[in-house]
Amino acid sequence: MESANHTKAQFLLLGLSEDPNMQPLLFGVFLSMYLVTVLGNLLIILASISDPHLHTPMYFFLSNLSFTDICFTSTTVPKMLVNIQTQTKAMSYLGCLTQVYFFMIFVGVDNFLLSVMAYDRFVAICHPLHYTVIMNPRLCVYLVLMCWLVNFWVALFHILLMARLTFCVGTEIPHFFCELAQMIKLACSDTFIDHAALYVSTALLGVIPVSGILYSYSQIVSSLMRMPSRKGKSKAFSTCGSHLCVVTLFYGTGLGVYLISAATHASEKNSIASVMYTVVTPMLNPFIYSLRNKDVKGALGRLLGRAISYQ
Repeated sequence: MESANHTKAQFLLLGLSEDPNMQPLLFGVFLSMYLVTVLGNLLIILASISDPHLHTPMYFFLSNLSFTDICFTSTTVPKMLVNIQTQTKAMSYLGCLTQVYFFMIFVGVDNFLLSVMAYDRFVAICHPLHYTVIMNPRLCVYLVLMCWLVNFWVALFHILLMARLTFCVGTEIPHFFCELAQMIKLACSDTFIDHAALYVSTALLGVIPVSGILYSYSQIVSSLMRMPSRKGKSKAFSTCGSHLCVVTLFYGTGLGVYLISAATHASEKNSIASVMYTVVTPMLNPFIYSLRNKDVKGALGRLLGRAISYQ
């Protein structure tokens, strides 16, 4: 096949299904999920900003996680909805490159924020007397900035490597969005460096945050075991419950996608599995934190009460 010029190259996103009868259903389902994701995470952000009870490091990190989840979902779902509505599969080269770049940033920031939130819980439970000193506003801002800057440069490095690749005319992407691993597989030129860089960065950026989470919770469990009061144990661990659920959901769905893609070459199954961590997980996060956390429920109630009283 003939290689295409980068400025004129176009990709075809095959989506989740090519059945015309399924398109209206897919459009309705994903539009609903996207709106719920944006609204739910936006409410968490507004509640964290407006309620003085939530002006703590834990909810500062949570509001950043919610903002990242909105951006994360917005990189993939709107384009898919437009393609379904206009009955087109086309995606320009620059559009695909941009989607890969922002998708990598937001999924990476999500990953790092979960590790930072685990560290916050570790300090709160294992060093409660020094919590306000250790988790001071300056450190919290630095940690969030680190999450963004590391992933900004990593994503830029991969995009610069990907910009060297050539793609064949009419390349079909068996997915509903442009993903780095898929793009590297579909390239017509040599991809050894790209594959090596992808494996190394995935290993480092995966192992470091996961190790941080495992270490934090090993120390938390050790500290809880030494607590004499059962009520104290229950109260301390309840502050970690929501975070543990989100961590399990995020890494569980990500691992599920990896195992499915490794075990089968069926592109449709891979795409459906990817929906779990790209759409479902960001949608469920606000429900997990609002349903399991009395402070968030109270803040949301006061926020909605003020909104109703203004009308």
